[in-house]
Amino acid sequence: MTDQNQMTNLYLAQIAQKFLIQKVGIKGDIKRRLLDLGFVPGSVVEVLKASPLGDPISYRVAGTVIALRKEESQLLFGEVIES
Repeated sequence: MTDQNQMTNLYLAQIAQKFLIQKVGIKGDIKRRLLDLGFVPGSVVEVLKASPLGDPISYRVAGTVIALRKEESQLLFGEVIES
């Protein structure tokens, strides 16, 4: 597994890249909701499209398209992987 110093957050992944989630740093009710939607460690997320102003960004995870705000995607940690 990647060293924690090499982890980045989902928000920094570029359009069309795939991202492997390794850590969910969100707390509270929103964490439970994201986990239920498939944003769990070990999941691969595809970055799809940003809104016209850049926030939120849409992602595909577990066959579903979800839009996350910057504040949420900055708290999902992992690494960009090869397609």
